[in-house]
Amino acid sequence: MAGLFATLRRPTNISSSNFQSSSVFASRLLYLLTVISVSLAVFAFVLQWRGGLPDPTTRWIPGHDPNEAGSKPVRLSSSSSGCADILGQSRTASFPYFRDWKFNFGSDLRPKISITTSTSAGLEQILPWMFYHKVIGVTNFFLFVEGKAASPNVSKVLKSIPGVRVIYRTKELEDVQAKSRIWNETWLAGFFYQPCNHELFVKQTLNMEMAIVMAREAGVDWIIHLDTDELMHPAGTSEYSLRRLLADIPEDVDMVIFPNYESSVERDDVKEPFSEVSMFKKNYDHLTKEMYFGNYKEATRGNPNYFLTYGNGKSAARVQDHLRPNGAHRWHNYMKSPKEIKLEEAAVLHYTYPKFSDLTSRRDRCGCKPTKEDVKRCFMLEFDRAAFIIASTLTEEEMLHWYREHVVWTDKTLIQKLIKKGILTRIYTPMAIVQGLKESGIFVSVIASAHRDIIKDESLSSAGNRNASGYPHITDTFPRKMGRILEPQSTARKFVEFSKTDRQAIPPESPPGMDGIDLTDTKYLLKNSSS
Repeated sequence: MAGLFATLRRPTNISSSNFQSSSVFASRLLYLLTVISVSLAVFAFVLQWRGGLPDPTTRWIPGHDPNEAGSKPVRLSSSSSGCADILGQSRTASFPYFRDWKFNFGSDLRPKISITTSTSAGLEQILPWMFYHKVIGVTNFFLFVEGKAASPNVSKVLKSIPGVRVIYRTKELEDVQAKSRIWNETWLAGFFYQPCNHELFVKQTLNMEMAIVMAREAGVDWIIHLDTDELMHPAGTSEYSLRRLLADIPEDVDMVIFPNYESSVERDDVKEPFSEVSMFKKNYDHLTKEMYFGNYKEATRGNPNYFLTYGNGKSAARVQDHLRPNGAHRWHNYMKSPKEIKLEEAAVLHYTYPKFSDLTSRRDRCGCKPTKEDVKRCFMLEFDRAAFIIASTLTEEEMLHWYREHVVWTDKTLIQKLIKKGILTRIYTPMAIVQGLKESGIFVSVIASAHRDIIKDESLSSAGNRNASGYPHITDTFPRKMGRILEPQSTARKFVEFSKTDRQAIPPESPPGMDGIDLTDTKYLLKNSSS
């Protein structure tokens, strides 16, 4: 019996041992899972506390307010509250979808791309324009400022942004430009001694010449001249990246031409074009000849040309020896004819007269008489001339009626027809990026930071410290030629090569018109367009 009981007890001990081992394993597993869960919760809390991972599903939703949870917006003084209202407020200055959330790009990113511009705009226009281009890969900005852009409250903000150089239009700067190589050459001579747009064209070209030197000093690979009402649109790249697009350009190419698309606004009360306008009219270079001329009349809508203003695009130049500007739209080289290509998809988005107030703002910048003869001195393009006369002679109500008729697209049937034919197109990416930037709070954060510095340095500021151009002071005078002053894709991407070697400055030019088109071809095109 004892042996029997001994035999029976042995399995019982084994079962008890197994049960204890299972219990220990279960306890340890439960403990491990608890530790992991707590660690993840702590990690998530730290990220949220630092503002690093806002909800990506709500960032792009128009109208979503990241401040709803009771976060406090950055407080600004009354002098900058207007910009803050327009640019939006948020508790964090990070934009979480791209490398380097603070946009402080390092030298390891190649190619390095710079944009140069001549502007008198305010922060409500410059900041969205600038940070949009930072998102798509631009590293350096050379801003030649005057007017509102040169005011202390605006320029202080601009200079606080990494990669930005601000150059004021001072007497010293103009003295230096009067001794530049361009000043004494003939290819720009046709634009001297004329006011308004001609004067701006000369300024832009002289500023571009200086920007080339700055770009070389900064180790930049590509330089682009762009106005602050234009956005680069690097279509054809999987990353929507201007850097990726230019990195894929063959090494023997000197210049890339970007055809421009023109904004087609659908309302007369647009306030923020970059985040409100999504419809654009395609450039002639991105359409077939049959499609372009076959729909020319409907696309023009009674205006002087297919586009309201220019249609010859902008360009990016590889920074190299002997590079020079060739007017505001092109680059050239003193020692060779640059090899140029044009991309099939990428473009410049030109926001043309997107706001009703653009009529009067352009009028107020020019002192010409509102006559057909005199406006030719001020403006190079027909629509600009007509708009100036309208803004100078009509009442505000009459101007608004004219603006709705000639600029605003209200005919939904016509819009759908031209979208179907490919004349008009919807482009949402820039709108989404700018809206996302606004909601991230980067604009308000930059303004607030610079504003604190302004208050700190206010007592130390003086007129003598205002020139930040970095050029030597030159006291001798020169005969100014400005009109206002002196009135007497990757490897699979296809390219189109150019053989044009014109050395004269290329002005803003209208797209091709119906003049000079063979009458038989025109009838054929119009017949096919109606089908």
